[in-house]
Amino acid sequence: MRGYPIPSREVERLEALRAYQILDSAPEQAYDDLVEIASVICETPMALITLIDDHRQWFKARRGLAVESTPREHAFCAHAIVDTQLLVVPDAHEDARFVSNPFVAGEPNIRFYAGAPLVTPDGHSLGTICVIDSVPREPTSLQLSALQALSRLVVEQLELRRAAAQLASALQRERTLVGLLPICAYCKSIRDGQEYWSSVEQYLRDRAPVEFTHGICPKCEAQHFPKPDAPDAPDAPDAPDAPDAPNAAP
Repeated sequence: MRGYPIPSREVERLEALRAYQILDSAPEQAYDDLVEIASVICETPMALITLIDDHRQWFKARRGLAVESTPREHAFCAHAIVDTQLLVVPDAHEDARFVSNPFVAGEPNIRFYAGAPLVTPDGHSLGTICVIDSVPREPTSLQLSALQALSRLVVEQLELRRAAAQLASALQRERTLVGLLPICAYCKSIRDGQEYWSSVEQYLRDRAPVEFTHGICPKCEAQHFPKPDAPDAPDAPDAPDAPDAPNAAP
């Protein structure tokens, strides 16, 4: 039996998560810095940036925790992503959702949890930036506001990452287009990367110091300027009879 709630738009949420191409990516300083700030502001020994896929909770950045991922059914963050608001658990021993969780009953002995969902511009909660302690806590409103602000910064980093990937893809397509030389099937004009069409001569002239001379290949000459078959020379017509000489005298 599943031990965690499912967001209402789970299929779309998972598609959005995969579109960022961040799962299982290498550590990045920007995310590590945000986790460090969260830990300092909230005064907790553990802080994480988590992403929830269909079966696990994966940590993009972590402080105070050695593992790289956990099963989704054991993730506090799996409960946080069903909403766009903060999830705060002051004492997991007093919360029926988590009291039997293996990470509460055993290492790292979670008691306090606060997680701010990472909400995309389309409204999908991909994971959280969260802080954890092994003792019960009551966070201040200032700490919770800071955690929400940090969650927005995480999403901005995700958006920058996706924009960079899209730009790289566009540049690759441009290289492919240049390599393929898109050419009109009718007039043979060539399309450049700015969607402008120009003649073959102009396209090459803009890219190399060349000039052109023109001629006609044998195939085109035969097609457009066919030589008529030489007719047999006609027989020479007979010379007309000389008219009768007029009488010299009546």
